[in-house]
Amino acid sequence: MKILSLDCSSVCASVCLTDDLNIIAQTFQNNGLTHSKTLLPMLESMLLNCNQSIDDIDVFAISNGPGSFTGLRIGISTVKGLAFPLNKPCVGVSTLEAMAQNVCNIYENICCVMDARAGQVYQAFFKYHGENLVRLCDDRAISLDDLASEIKNDFQLIVGDGADLCYNKLKPICKNIELAPINIRFTCAYGVAKAATIALNRGHEVDAENLDAFYIRPPYISKPKKQKNL
Repeated sequence: MKILSLDCSSVCASVCLTDDLNIIAQTFQNNGLTHSKTLLPMLESMLLNCNQSIDDIDVFAISNGPGSFTGLRIGISTVKGLAFPLNKPCVGVSTLEAMAQNVCNIYENICCVMDARAGQVYQAFFKYHGENLVRLCDDRAISLDDLASEIKNDFQLIVGDGADLCYNKLKPICKNIELAPINIRFTCAYGVAKAATIALNRGHEVDAENLDAFYIRPPYISKPKKQKNL
């Protein structure tokens, strides 16, 4: 089964083509350009270089949140536009779970974080147990202070585009956290493919019309308003 997986939910964009989780081709960019400019050219070039076409795809997969509001809309709109004319099934997977899938066969305790601004992150804990990735909490928005109180002295590998922010803030408090190597720190489309395969085995595919994003509104800390001089 060939799965075309896309991710542009954060600062990076990536595309991957797999056949039963064997990678046929993948491409990744983190150059600051907007995903509306990079995603489709990346996809077109990748398929051309491996002599594949959209008609060869069995399932389309996309990270559907949490993440950048604009990035999620670009990714989901792209997948809808590709899958709908072909009447092919789609799978939306958690961005944070896709991050954890990148490192689940290397590290046991995984803390996935994305910068949600104002001292908060989108976050979830995962544990690699045996051959399975186990989710320990729902995707959520949480302040770094509250996250520190949950981690305490537990070992956690910090991954995601909020990893630097989280590590720099929490390392003085949480001595056992470790920053993931840069080459596996960000979400990538192969992690989306792995998460999508699990979702397919559980019967979670949808048609293109019903594919949607998963947004979390962080409980932003409001700053006190300045008093006007009378």
